[in-house]
Amino acid sequence: MKKIVVFLLVSFVVFSCGSKKKIVTKRDKRTPKTEHVIVSPKTATQPKEVTTIPNVAENSNLNAVEIYILKYNAIAMDEMRTSKIPASITLAQGILESGSGKGRLSVEANNHFGIKCHGWTGEKIYHDDDRSQECFRKYDYPHSSFKDHSEFLTGRGRYAQLFKLKPDDYKGWANGLRAAGYATDRKYPEKLISLIERYNLDKYDIIILSNKSAVKDMSFNHIVITGDTLYSLSKKYNTTVDELKRLNSLNSNEISLGQFLIIKPN
Repeated sequence: MKKIVVFLLVSFVVFSCGSKKKIVTKRDKRTPKTEHVIVSPKTATQPKEVTTIPNVAENSNLNAVEIYILKYNAIAMDEMRTSKIPASITLAQGILESGSGKGRLSVEANNHFGIKCHGWTGEKIYHDDDRSQECFRKYDYPHSSFKDHSEFLTGRGRYAQLFKLKPDDYKGWANGLRAAGYATDRKYPEKLISLIERYNLDKYDIIILSNKSAVKDMSFNHIVITGDTLYSLSKKYNTTVDELKRLNSLNSNEISLGQFLIIKPN
């Protein structure tokens, strides 16, 4: 009788220990430790850029240069108002130096004008240019690059003669930049002038100057302002939405602030 009691007692103890071990194992598998499921808080969001850049669809009928112009013409005009640098020159330089916004410096560093460090204390990027791995300035936003371009030209004595030119003398500016040492390419002035004349970039200078000749030259065109829609413009200029879309190669009814629209063919 004692043997039976002892046997039952031992069996109960063994069974109980085995059950506890099994339960612990299941709990470990199904219940991960707390520190494994904690999600780190997100970092603070970056401040938004002051100047809005229109979102131009990449699958539109426009080429890379035309898309660049639509994105940045408003910024170039703003800089002309404050710095007196022709918007046409700023845009042409941006197109040329950044590869229409597709070059490495513009994509990775928001540097649209190929400005090198020259005592720069901000972030930097190294890129092959006249020499291997030269130091270039790096910006948080494209707008900062345009602003720094203006400050770069207005703050250096070697460019002072440029500001004595007429504000619509883009040819003088193009040649003056090369003479002052902005670029080493001998054909730099020709390239700038070619871009300005091919894409009529001087119209943005005319907008800022707002002289009498501008009224005549702009009579068949319109710069999009707040509140404009294709429908309202069609009523204003006695045309149709479909005609406006055809003339401007638009795939939708969306238009952007600062966008230059053809209203009627010359």
